Amino acid sequence: MEKDNLNFNNLRKKYPEFAYRNYSYRIKEGNLKVSFFFEIEPNICFQPEIVVKNVDQSRIEKIGERVLDNLIFHLGLIEMVSYWKATCSPIIKIQAGCLDKKQIAWWKDLIIKGMGQFFYENKIDFRPADFLKIIVEKEGSGRPAKNLPLSKNKVLTLIGGGKDSIVTLEILKKTNKEIACLGLNPTKAAAKIMKTGCGKNPIIISRKIDKNLLKLNQKGFLNGHTPFSAYLAFLSSLAAVLFNAKYAAVSNEKSSNEGNLSYLGKTVNHQWSKSFEFEEKFRKYSKKYLLPDFEYFSFLRPLYEIQIAGLFSMKPQYFGIFLSCNEAQKTASGREKPAGKWCGRCSKCLFVFAVLYPFLEEKHLLKIFKKNLFKDKNLLPVMKQLIGERGFKPFECVGTKKESLAAFYLSWRKHDNRPPLPFLLDYFQKKVRPKHSDLAKEGRKILNHWNKRHNLPGIFEKILRQETLERR
Repeated sequence: MEKDNLNFNNLRKKYPEFAYRNYSYRIKEGNLKVSFFFEIEPNICFQPEIVVKNVDQSRIEKIGERVLDNLIFHLGLIEMVSYWKATCSPIIKIQAGCLDKKQIAWWKDLIIKGMGQFFYENKIDFRPADFLKIIVEKEGSGRPAKNLPLSKNKVLTLIGGGKDSIVTLEILKKTNKEIACLGLNPTKAAAKIMKTGCGKNPIIISRKIDKNLLKLNQKGFLNGHTPFSAYLAFLSSLAAVLFNAKYAAVSNEKSSNEGNLSYLGKTVNHQWSKSFEFEEKFRKYSKKYLLPDFEYFSFLRPLYEIQIAGLFSMKPQYFGIFLSCNEAQKTASGREKPAGKWCGRCSKCLFVFAVLYPFLEEKHLLKIFKKNLFKDKNLLPVMKQLIGERGFKPFECVGTKKESLAAFYLSWRKHDNRPPLPFLLDYFQKKVRPKHSDLAKEGRKILNHWNKRHNLPGIFEKILRQETLERR
């Protein structure tokens, strides 16, 4: 097929069916190796793999085959989304396991909402009734085989490379729980964070993307954003069972609930699978179909990003380690090596700089970012996007528009009107601040906010409240 013909309609006609054929797993040299088998008929096959390191064989035997099968089958369901998107085949055929009608509806809802950005960027109309049909060949209720009790004294903490998981980790360490850090394909930053903050050996999981998908991407097949945090949710349920932990704490905040734009009557949210809406849906699904005893929750849900930045400012041991810039990790579908450093040009870099600026001395920020981003005139369009004065909020994990306004206001106020102001703060003073008479009030409101819509168990809510009060 010529590249020019690789459009949405042609791909769906040529590849009408995507199949989740099967999965397999085995313990080898103390590691659990899992393979998934997907096929886009008539001639495209994928076999992605994950490896969970240092799994105890006796634990596998205690879990039992039926529970483990169910969890691995479900991990394959969220894995398949990354491969289905290459052709957006109108039919997904599930042959690897059982789903009931409610589960089928749940997964279709996840795909439609979780792939909103993908649909928008590829100009795909997802509204037709025949856009997606999920067919399950095996009959069954899809319910878990049994309730498997999990240790109340153990918490899995998912570690990325950014400030949020650092804050979660350091605060949770003040509880009387055993904290087990979990890293999926950890970057250098994540590995350093785990080495610095996790006393015991972390749980390491490697995920290997099938090279056939990367080749399709390079040829021009459909590509784009997928709900990665939903993948982490299902992965955390498997890890919780393998390492006997009742709790899995992720680091999604209130800010992630805000969408980016409206497309075909639906709100597109780059962070949808980080949102409270997804968290609630996953928790209910997990209780019914996966692990009734498992508690997945977002530890930082009561807070805004800028409040988390304030907590992070008290963790100087991590200043030279953390890395939140997504540009630093991009590989251009496998054609390039990741840069591994703050790019200083993207919306994520500017947002993180802006929320840290009110709390850190400039010398610390210069060590982190290697320059004062507020002096960069080229970042003015990015600043306007962040505060809602240009286009839509960037497709990045950044805070709300009100929060960004507050961050720039607090950064401006930190100067006490002492000239010379760096370019972006000077622009803010002259062009933005006059439009908003309530910035001081809004800033205080955001910094003192406590979001009551969360799923923190009591002991975890108490310690996070205490920490935020001490920061004030």
